[in-house]
Amino acid sequence: MFQIPDNVSKYDNVFDVLQERGLIEQCTNPEALRDLLGREKIKFYIGFDPTADCLHVGHFIQIIIMLYMQKYGHTPVILLGGGTGEVGDPSGRSDMRQVMTIDTIDDNCRAFKKLFERFFEFDDEWKYEGNGGVYVPGHQNREPLEGKAVSVNNAEWIRKAKYTEFAREIGTQFNVNTMLRAECFKSRMDRNEGLSFFEFCYMTLQAYDFMVMARDFDLKAQFGGNDQWSNIIAGVNLTRKACDKEVYGMTFGLLTNSEGKKMGKTAKGALWLDENRVSPYEFFQYWRNVNDADVNKCLRMLTFLPMEEVNRLSALEGSEINKAKEILGYEVTKLVHGEKAAQEALEASRKVFTSGNAAAAENIPSVEMERSVFEGEGIGLAALAKELKLVGSNSEAFRMIEQGGFRINDEKVVDRKHQVTLEDFKDDKIIIQKGKKKFIAVVLK
Repeated sequence: MFQIPDNVSKYDNVFDVLQERGLIEQCTNPEALRDLLGREKIKFYIGFDPTADCLHVGHFIQIIIMLYMQKYGHTPVILLGGGTGEVGDPSGRSDMRQVMTIDTIDDNCRAFKKLFERFFEFDDEWKYEGNGGVYVPGHQNREPLEGKAVSVNNAEWIRKAKYTEFAREIGTQFNVNTMLRAECFKSRMDRNEGLSFFEFCYMTLQAYDFMVMARDFDLKAQFGGNDQWSNIIAGVNLTRKACDKEVYGMTFGLLTNSEGKKMGKTAKGALWLDENRVSPYEFFQYWRNVNDADVNKCLRMLTFLPMEEVNRLSALEGSEINKAKEILGYEVTKLVHGEKAAQEALEASRKVFTSGNAAAAENIPSVEMERSVFEGEGIGLAALAKELKLVGSNSEAFRMIEQGGFRINDEKVVDRKHQVTLEDFKDDKIIIQKGKKKFIAVVLK
């Protein structure tokens, strides 16, 4: 199990550490929460709706936060959204999420839990013992074992809730006008794309989660991405109204680049944390290839290097900044895939960058394509590059080819009409190189 180094920060209060790393975006009562975190060890939670069967780099920021909190003695509660996942969070969406079956939701929850076990040791004997979210007089869950995390599933109370009772006891605490002003709903309404009643319920369910856990096992705070601010505020308000308990909410910035765009997209889609989706080498290369302007942010938010080292590395200029990117790739890959995989990815990357020979590096990202695509006259390199998402358009591909920006099996191609055929394949594989840094293998099915 990964342990954060003791020299990660000079501060004694985790609130100051998170602030130093530039992670905190919004907080319901910063002074009170900082004071609470300094004088008391609390239980807090972050919710994860199982929209897929794998975690991605967007979830990784939340994992980093929980590791920091645990380092300072606080207990992470990972809330798996077996109940809220049946609805789907409309925050940041321009359309309705695809409705999943109960079996798919439950399978995804189990897959999430397995991935979380890479980072946390769980108190698996600790169970939520409420009665479908209804408080049992005199009942009090035992405290989790020290140093361990807890995992709960909100299906335990949401699926058991009766609609009319929920609407009467919880729904009456919400003002529709106030809800519609929330950014997660307002943006949808402003675009005239509408919002289903099904999605509109999501905020009440997430607020209900916070209330149940504050009431039944004394959780003091909920954290989440900045897109969850409206939902977290709703939970804080509901808990105060329904239980007369003071709880806190905090959000963290989404991982964006210097242009404000979300980071974590690859040619295959999301930057998944599962090596079967994205290989450790490809994961390493993503961070090795970030823009110079993003090095400081990534080192601050995704590694546990001391801030003095973060600032030193990100201040490097010219070709020296590549040393910082190497360290960034190694540190993040080590956290996600382990030290051995990180070292192998580092060594493979150095072979590519020093020899310029992509074939010298193992485990570069690859895609499978049908043999028939390359039979006869094959497919144009420009069209292939676009299909592999190495470029955004044919015109961009043509321009790069003419400028010598593409290689096939380490041989430069300058003919904009070059056709890739079966003759280019060696042992049913070719290596396409774009520029100096981007490599992808095409393997015949």
